[in-house]
Amino acid sequence: MLTLSVDMDEVITDTAKKLRDWYTNQFGIVFSNEDLHGKDLKHAVKQEHFSKFHEYLNAPGFFGDLEIMANAREVLEELNNKYDLYIVSAALEFPNSLKDKYDWIAQHLPFITWRQICLCGNKSIVQTDIMIDDRTRNFSHFQGRKILYTQHHNIFEENYERVSNWQEIEEKLL
Repeated sequence: MLTLSVDMDEVITDTAKKLRDWYTNQFGIVFSNEDLHGKDLKHAVKQEHFSKFHEYLNAPGFFGDLEIMANAREVLEELNNKYDLYIVSAALEFPNSLKDKYDWIAQHLPFITWRQICLCGNKSIVQTDIMIDDRTRNFSHFQGRKILYTQHHNIFEENYERVSNWQEIEEKLL
């Protein structure tokens, strides 16, 4: 059975949507898709708001109620039957996210066992056959098949196999 690692934020969960909604509620600023085209959300916020933005990301509970991407649950369940599947997240970037992410997986993906969860600081240790991620930095030491999940911040990245949604993942891997 091939091994498959799948990132959480911006692949399984819609972290950017929660951040955008919060930013609009806090500061009255709405980001259009054009505002974010090719940018990381943290680089789009006003400088004077950055510390509050970062504080919100680090708040206990932030990662606990994220929306799941359309069709992610169903496709992940099918992938779990075909692959040795791992949910991998560089969660230590936001230490308060560890419990949130574990609990989120248990609630939304009950077919994933604790043995299939890797919450780490650096994904360079991950060496599965296939990796799906939205951050190309996580591919720098990766030797397997790299699949880039398209998001606003990686739109200009080239030379990667891409998917834009979970239906495309299903078509490629199932």
